[in-house]
Amino acid sequence: MAYMNQQLKKELAPEIKNVLKKHGYKGTIGVNNHSTLVVNIKEGTHDFISIANEKAKEMAERRGHPYYPSKGYVQVNPYYPEHYGEAAPFVEDLIDAMKGNSWYNNSDIQTDYFDIAYYIDINIGKWDKPYCFNP
Repeated sequence: MAYMNQQLKKELAPEIKNVLKKHGYKGTIGVNNHSTLVVNIKEGTHDFISIANEKAKEMAERRGHPYYPSKGYVQVNPYYPEHYGEAAPFVEDLIDAMKGNSWYNNSDIQTDYFDIAYYIDINIGKWDKPYCFNP
């Protein structure tokens, strides 16, 4: 069962903050519903919104779906960090820092068995406060 608490967040926070500082980002760390570790990126050195919009447009065209651009807020898919182009090394480092040494995933979707240490969410900007790109 996924479980995240404030104590585990405090243990992971120094390494997450080091990654943010190393790559030139500002963000906050939080816990959502006692199951998810959340990092909200406020500003940084990569234009995540443009990168995400390019990928979304490419996927929409490939599938024949309409394209809807993001306007200041994007959620990172932690399973595909390579989709973020030049920002991929930052995303990979951040995911590694968020997982730490205690993260595991023993889920088996075919038997409908889900056993994960905790979930990971990375938000670029917020719905009410857009991401600030500072090159």
